Amino acid sequence: MKNCVKFVTNLYKAYVGLDCGMLEINPLFKTSDEKIIAVDCKMNVDDNALMRHPDVAALRDVSEEDPTEVEAGKFNLNFVKLDGNVGCMVNGAGLAMATMDMIKLSGGEPANFLDVGGTANAQTVEAGFRIILKDPKVKAILINIFGGIVRCDRVAQGVIDAYNSIGNISIPIIVRLQGTNADVAKKLIDESGLKVQSAILLSEAATLVNKAVA
Repeated sequence: MKNCVKFVTNLYKAYVGLDCGMLEINPLFKTSDEKIIAVDCKMNVDDNALMRHPDVAALRDVSEEDPTEVEAGKFNLNFVKLDGNVGCMVNGAGLAMATMDMIKLSGGEPANFLDVGGTANAQTVEAGFRIILKDPKVKAILINIFGGIVRCDRVAQGVIDAYNSIGNISIPIIVRLQGTNADVAKKLIDESGLKVQSAILLSEAATLVNKAVA
């Protein structure tokens, strides 16, 4: 029992001391002579805390990671590659999850999780576009932004600037903007002359996604 208490205490200290998001020991063995053995470990360190742990950061091997996710990280984009046909660009993890659910309900499959965060601008939007467009399975791109921290018109201008920078984009782009200056953002998109479809309601965006993947 004493060894178990010591083990759990040290496990907790390691979890807190290394700024872990997860520290799991499974399975854990207790031998007949009362020794405690960690047979396997899964550990995740909060990226935002790596500055406090340069020794841990030095262990990173990017060759073992998805190259697209590594590239996204250079632009402070939270990106996870999936196997679907609709590229997603969203601000906020919760909204991103809801957006992926909406895509599935509309008959599509999300091709990625991409959170541009609360400071989206032309550079981050363009980087997001280029990363999503590398996936040949993508048939449409849905940008779903709630303008709380970031203004919708700022994101809309970023979309326009990114589109012009990249050049011709052959797949449909649907932009749903809701929140601060959403009406101004919609006007910017609609009057841009680009092949970008705008929506304010989520139901509108869902309909447009359905048409794009049908």
